[in-house]
Amino acid sequence: MLDWNKINTVLLDMDGTLLDLNFDNHFWLEFIPARYAQQNQLTIEQATEVLLPLFKSMEGKLEWYCLDYWSGILNLDIAGLKAEISGLISVLPHVTEFLSALQKTEKRVLLVTNAHRDSLSLKMEKTCLQPFFEHIICSHDFGFAKEHQAFWQVFQNQYGWDTQSTLMVDDSLAVLGAAQAFGIKHLLSIKQPDSQKRARSISEFPAINDFREIMPIA
Repeated sequence: MLDWNKINTVLLDMDGTLLDLNFDNHFWLEFIPARYAQQNQLTIEQATEVLLPLFKSMEGKLEWYCLDYWSGILNLDIAGLKAEISGLISVLPHVTEFLSALQKTEKRVLLVTNAHRDSLSLKMEKTCLQPFFEHIICSHDFGFAKEHQAFWQVFQNQYGWDTQSTLMVDDSLAVLGAAQAFGIKHLLSIKQPDSQKRARSISEFPAINDFREIMPIA
């Protein structure tokens, strides 16, 4: 699927690519509606009816990923609530093996995430993946989500990588579409970002079940 000889830089998403998206799906679709219902004397069904359109309206925007934004909108301590159930944070199968194999090559490996810095710190603390990356790039630092061309322009200007020899792995088809529009040549998606849901059928981009399918050889 990949010719590693043609790849110098590897850009890896975090949630749903390296980490099980089950944590985030459970947090936003079950845990937050329950807490919002409790705080506002609503049923969970009523809370969900209020929250889902709010979430939907922010998809693809930087605010969707911003814990401070949602703390203000929902009057909840979102970062604190994430920490409360942080025991659910987990690495997807064979990710650590893949990162270890990459470390033995001369590839440049960067984590590129839309996650808010508070969420990012919590997840790195829980998973201990930070040492595998030359840099960790958070879209909030640039002011644009990965879905937008402005993000890729600022990111490339600051870190100086070549689109033709770069691999981007991401579970978001919208992000991969933006990366493709920017000119990144090697693109790969994840079929099962949430371990508790069925694998997706993906036709827009090459996709893997897990990282054993693309293990590099040092």
